[in-house]
Amino acid sequence: MTESQNVEWKETWHDEYLKWICGFANAQGGKIYIGTNDNGVIIGVPNSKKLLEDIPNKVRDILGIIVDVNLLNKDNKDYIEICVSPNTYPVNYKGEYHYRSGSTKQQLKGQALNQFLLKKTGITWDSIPIQDVSISDLRNDSFDIFREQAVFSRRMSKKEVDSPNERLLDNLNLLEHGMLKRAAILLFHHNPEKWIPGAYVKIGYFETDSELRYQDEIHGSLISQADKVVDLIFTKYLKAEISYRGVTRVETYPFPKEAIREAVFNAIAHKFYGALIPIQIRVYEDKIMIANDCIFPDDWTVEDLMGDHRSRPYNPLIANTFFRAGFIEAWGRGIEKIKDSCAEVGNPMPEYTVKKEDIMVVFRSESIKTTQATTQATTQATTQATQATENTIPLRIMKVIQDNPTLSQSQIAKMLGEKYDTIKYHMRKMRLSGIIMREGSSQNGKWIIR
Repeated sequence: MTESQNVEWKETWHDEYLKWICGFANAQGGKIYIGTNDNGVIIGVPNSKKLLEDIPNKVRDILGIIVDVNLLNKDNKDYIEICVSPNTYPVNYKGEYHYRSGSTKQQLKGQALNQFLLKKTGITWDSIPIQDVSISDLRNDSFDIFREQAVFSRRMSKKEVDSPNERLLDNLNLLEHGMLKRAAILLFHHNPEKWIPGAYVKIGYFETDSELRYQDEIHGSLISQADKVVDLIFTKYLKAEISYRGVTRVETYPFPKEAIREAVFNAIAHKFYGALIPIQIRVYEDKIMIANDCIFPDDWTVEDLMGDHRSRPYNPLIANTFFRAGFIEAWGRGIEKIKDSCAEVGNPMPEYTVKKEDIMVVFRSESIKTTQATTQATTQATTQATQATENTIPLRIMKVIQDNPTLSQSQIAKMLGEKYDTIKYHMRKMRLSGIIMREGSSQNGKWIIR
């Protein structure tokens, strides 16, 4: 047997091994065997009976916990088994906090130590109260946005949101003994960066990965940042393809607004603000990259994130306020909504890259470069489709859906003997040009020729 998350082999006892006991107590618990080599082979320990008395006393006096210490014997060789249970509260060795990770012991420092202490004490990062700031320092415009959105989303009644600011904050659990919590400062103060640097969003338009054309920074309360970021992306950073349905002007963006909105709101709500790094959004002609620092549950994988999962927000107070405002879901359905929105417009599924303390989502789309002249030429060519050769794919598609408008794109591809991607490509262009449209859902709808 080899060393693992829960097993450690030691040939002899040294007092520094109290650090290993500390690490086990702060993690999942485990066992240390004294009198065994690195392969787990028992070699015996000569002073076993003395250790049987000394180790429990030293653990109690230095670490402040109780462990089981057992004297074992095999092949006439004594060895010691130390059984360490996981501790509810943080355990330190002379002011140092150690943690068992895999088969190694690590000393926790900096942000890792902060996260560990918060987790062990059951306190969330956004629930820490901040002194020397009062409710009167918060801006009413952020409260106005929240009240309007909360009533519109029907997640709070008008009576609830019309209460004074102090009562509203208390109802949202954003006060502690009259002091504002970190979440309250971030959500409603016009300059939360005074206490929490990096609480803003950076957007840049890139020609290439190294060539930045222009950029913006969105500051202010999180409540006010949310819609500002999405509006700026779609008014300044993205170009819409213009088409006409009769006399009606239609703007088609390369990315579904609902998906980008959901991704931006999730990034703001679930960001680890203790990293002091802003959310970064990189916009290209054919892709959008949204990156932010965050901390996932220890037992989550990328598969957990992309599949069905329950909501486990790192910032529960911020997430709850965003939910009440109708900005995000409370059931872990945000990524499903993003995927559905991308599928609806025929875009590829978003790509997620998840690391220990950051996440990036990439949206991709075919570059839309169609000018108005090209659109008009396409429309004119379509109106003359009946004079075109019988072998043109768009005309063949129109004939098929005219006879059976409920067919799916894969069924149409099968009937025409074409690849699914080919049919999907042509039908998307026909929809953008206003030749056909889809009425109803993808399963139960039908195609309409205009």
